[in-house]
Amino acid sequence: MSANSYETMVVFSVADGDEAVQPLVEKFKAMIEANGTLESIDEWGKRKLAYPINDEPEGYYAIYNYTAEPEFPAELARVFKITDGVLRSLIINKND
Repeated sequence: MSANSYETMVVFSVADGDEAVQPLVEKFKAMIEANGTLESIDEWGKRKLAYPINDEPEGYYAIYNYTAEPEFPAELARVFKITDGVLRSLIINKND
C-alpha cells in the first residue's frame, strides 16, 4: 500500500484566546509527523467565518499538506471530532 498526498484544513476556535490555538496546531502537526510525512503547514491565522459556528464569529485556519497511508485520515478525522477547540475540518485526498 502506498502513501497518498493529503491537504487538511482545520478551523480552530479562538474563544479561549489565540494562545489556546497554538498547542492544537502543534498537536496535529505531531500526530501527522508520527503517521506520515508533513510537507507544510500554512497558517492563515484568525479569519472571520462565513457564518457563526457554535456562536463563534471567528476561527483560526491552518492547512496541513502531508503524505500518509490511506487509513490515517479516518483516524485524524476521528480525533478532530473529539477535540475541544476544533470547529471544522476538511481532509482532501490530492491523488483523487
